[in-house]
Amino acid sequence: MTVVRDGDAVFTAHRATVVAVAYQVLGTRADAEDVAQDTYLRWRDVDPGTVQDPRAYLATMAARGALNAVRARARRREEYPGPWLPEPVVTDDPLRRLLVREQLTYALSVLLQDVAPEQRAALVLRDVLELPYAAVAAALDRSEEAVRQLVHRARSRVRAASGGPDRAPQDAAVLEAFVAAVAAGDPQRLVGLLAPEVVLVSDGGGKVSAARRPVHGAQDVARFVLGVAGRADGGTRVELGTVNGGPGVLVHAGSRLDLALALGVDAQGRVTGVYLVRNPDKLGAPAPDARA
Repeated sequence: MTVVRDGDAVFTAHRATVVAVAYQVLGTRADAEDVAQDTYLRWRDVDPGTVQDPRAYLATMAARGALNAVRARARRREEYPGPWLPEPVVTDDPLRRLLVREQLTYALSVLLQDVAPEQRAALVLRDVLELPYAAVAAALDRSEEAVRQLVHRARSRVRAASGGPDRAPQDAAVLEAFVAAVAAGDPQRLVGLLAPEVVLVSDGGGKVSAARRPVHGAQDVARFVLGVAGRADGGTRVELGTVNGGPGVLVHAGSRLDLALALGVDAQGRVTGVYLVRNPDKLGAPAPDARA
């Protein structure tokens, strides 16, 4: 019989945190799982009895591992066909439950990808996991003052754009109104929900149909969304669900998940971002047969 070391049990208890930290830095579940595996192997060389706060210790290990992995992933990003979006987390597992608990919405994951990797890591460690600045500084091999600057810059970019915390009920209401306007085919009603500077990003990964460039402006975004909805056939099933840590829409073509949609909503309840993921590699589904 295999005896599980105490360290293994500790890692299992905090594994979702390890994956979440790596995911927020890297943007894909597969890359985050690779970092988690590497973190586990390094953790096996640590005596758990010498670690006062295993959660913080493992989170800092994950942050370092994710930052080390950024360079290789950045080249893949540069070669990506069309706009790139983070992989949505839609399955009910420990990672998604942690994202929901911490209100780490998909829009926040998108916005994090627009700031420097060290800023992402600093913001997640400090604002989400609430680690002291000294611990974040040790994780990033920076001074505390430098870390404070990293966090400040990331907050300025991300928190303002994401509308702030405790927004789940309002975001859900905006999403329901958005879906209702699309279902009714009402462009004026839809435009009324959108901020004038709204941006739509569609990620097909070069494997399925998607906009090759971001769509800007309320009128153009509404036209694009209604056009996509108008092409749906009778086998399409739309359901409200959870994407990462917030409300989203899951569109199924038969038994296959075809599209995951999430919105960015500002403090005034206006939609500032529409994010459509259709790349089958990011949805856990095979690409549809092009001959079908």
